[in-house]
Amino acid sequence: MASDKYKYQKALALQKLSRYPDEFFVELKYHLAWNVRHRKPVLVQEKKYVDFVLDTLAGCGDLVGGAVRLIWLAPDHLHLYLDSDGEKSIDSIIRKLKALLNKTILGEFPMIKNGLGKGRNLWDKAYFSETLG
Repeated sequence: MASDKYKYQKALALQKLSRYPDEFFVELKYHLAWNVRHRKPVLVQEKKYVDFVLDTLAGCGDLVGGAVRLIWLAPDHLHLYLDSDGEKSIDSIIRKLKALLNKTILGEFPMIKNGLGKGRNLWDKAYFSETLG
C-alpha cells in the first residue's frame, strides 16, 4: 500500500472528491478476449501485427472511457486489459473495439481477408469478459 501507484490513486481520488463532493466515480477493470472467426489462425506472424494493434489501441481512450492495452495477440485470438469509467456498457465497448480493429487491421493487412473465407469480419460475435480487482 506504500507504493507510488497507490499514493497516486489516493491523491487523485481525494482531488476528485474535493472538486466534486456530490459525484461518484467508478473505475472498472476488465480482462477481455475474443476469437478470429472460426478460430482461423490468420494472424500467424503475430510480431508483424503487435505494434500495429498496440498503436491502434493507444488511441482508444475516448472510445472506452479509460485505457485499453493489448495483453496477448495469438494467431486466432487476442486478450486485452481495459480500464473504464463505467459510463459505457462493456458490450458497447467491445462492439466498438472489434469494429475498429476489424477495420484498421483489414485495411492495413488486406491479405488477411483471404484466410477468412466468405465473411469479411475478422472477429467472431462472441467474446469473453471478466472484471478484475
